[in-house]
Amino acid sequence: MDVHPLRRVIRRVPLSQVTPSQAQPRRLFQEESIASLAESIERDGLLSPPVVRPCPGGYELIAGERRWRASQLAGLTEVPVVVREANDSAVLEMMLIENLQRENLNPIEEAQGYQQLIAQFNLNQEEAAVKVGRNRATVANALRLLKLPEEVRESIRKGEITAGHAKVILGLETAADQVLAAHETISNGLSVRALEEWLEHLKNLSNDSIKPAKPVHLKEPLDANASDLQVRLQQRFGAKVGLRYRKGKGAITIHFANNDDLDRILQICSVTTD
Repeated sequence: MDVHPLRRVIRRVPLSQVTPSQAQPRRLFQEESIASLAESIERDGLLSPPVVRPCPGGYELIAGERRWRASQLAGLTEVPVVVREANDSAVLEMMLIENLQRENLNPIEEAQGYQQLIAQFNLNQEEAAVKVGRNRATVANALRLLKLPEEVRESIRKGEITAGHAKVILGLETAADQVLAAHETISNGLSVRALEEWLEHLKNLSNDSIKPAKPVHLKEPLDANASDLQVRLQQRFGAKVGLRYRKGKGAITIHFANNDDLDRILQICSVTTD
């Protein structure tokens, strides 16, 4: 969809009259990045004006929310802006494309941007890729991240795991396996290669990959609390854990794949070997 603005002018306006758009697909802004940009603005001024459109009481941002935030931090009271007239649909498309082309979105924000662009304007992946100057494979791979459990997506948003880790995690069959792999990556600072090796070790334990071990029962099944404890133990150790429990007695079995895996588990338990 081409945008045909009725007019486009540059003017200086009070910063207090400029407000962010509710349609902004970006939700997280790195404080360090904003602070660095604010220092640049204090030193050299705002070299690239934000793009806005008129709205009741002032102006609504179309593009340049980072610059708007940094201008506030820099103590500016007035800023130059590019004023455009455009309807809601045109604004959303401009905002999505501007973000996907120019802003440093995290991988989940980028994927959500592609998803919104495709849904809002009835595009296929190829058409969306052309809009933002990407290839179709880039768009398709980004959209796959949205299939991950919310807990894993949040870790990607925070930068705790990378898109490379996520690609490996997407190869696991269940949400529980994916969450467990993400926990292991974060807890032990695994590289993508180390995560692949860890998963390979666990696959060697059984044909069930890293699915939670079936509880070993003493005549009666685990209650809800004991079952939850078993899951949490597996997440903590990044390994299969067997739990037997009855009337306050039982046993915990932690499985390991090799000596390195055993050393890792012992370190978690703060146990040293001679």
